[in-house]
Amino acid sequence: MTNLVETLYSWLSFVRHISIRNLLEIAIIAFLVYEILLWIKNTRAWTLLKGIVVILGFTVFVYVLRLNTIFWIVSRLAFVATTALVIIFQPELRKALEELGSQNIISGLLSFDDGKENRAFTDRSVNEIVKATFEMAKVKTGALMVIERSTPLNEIERTGIEIDGLISSQLLINIFEHNTPLHDGAVVLSGNKVIAATCYLPLSDNMDISKDLGTRHRAAVGISEVSDSLTVVVSEETGRVSVAENGSLSHIKDSDELKKVLSRLTEQKETGGKRFKIWKGRIRNERKVAK
Repeated sequence: MTNLVETLYSWLSFVRHISIRNLLEIAIIAFLVYEILLWIKNTRAWTLLKGIVVILGFTVFVYVLRLNTIFWIVSRLAFVATTALVIIFQPELRKALEELGSQNIISGLLSFDDGKENRAFTDRSVNEIVKATFEMAKVKTGALMVIERSTPLNEIERTGIEIDGLISSQLLINIFEHNTPLHDGAVVLSGNKVIAATCYLPLSDNMDISKDLGTRHRAAVGISEVSDSLTVVVSEETGRVSVAENGSLSHIKDSDELKKVLSRLTEQKETGGKRFKIWKGRIRNERKVAK
């Protein structure tokens, strides 16, 4: 009991010496750490960061086991690795600085948001995608629809034209109609909405992809290799419907099979309700980070 009292007394003595300046510093550091982690999560830096964590874990392992030769090599490569990180993250760092310079800090700190954005697909959205897909397949209209899941596709969206329209078969068919301004490129779908059109996707380097498949299919596989997105492809030459996921391409025989694949997108529970956010855009960032 005496030890407990002494511990509480020492803790209270420590708290008593915390000033308003210390609390302000803690708040600022917490805010900056949150924003940095959020920025990492919203870019491909998150994937690279996981690789860095593995390397750090290996370094700790080597140090604990006193593998001096390997530890010496790793320590000497630390400077080179730091320079390499700056080069690797150069596009993300530039965008982050541009966004910081373009934001109004004062108006961005406090904001009300109704929290209406919902990442879960409804059965209606699934039915509209399925309907549009096989309507285009009948007339051999090429289509490329990327469905965003937990991995953010901000960089892909920036390469296209913002749409922000509710998913409907008519909208999707009109976008991919021949000789229309938006038909070339991919469409990004997220949260029951068509987010952007004419987006550029990374092409896969997988040599196992059939030579009979064109750039559209290689792009679908490419985006599935760098994210957990699900991409629906309609071949312009054959009208064949395929789905790209986890770096592989699967042929879809009929609308029922496609509906079964897309039904996984409706499993997420819906969230809503008005909430007060500490800084503007946090809901948008959170919807990009977690499902």
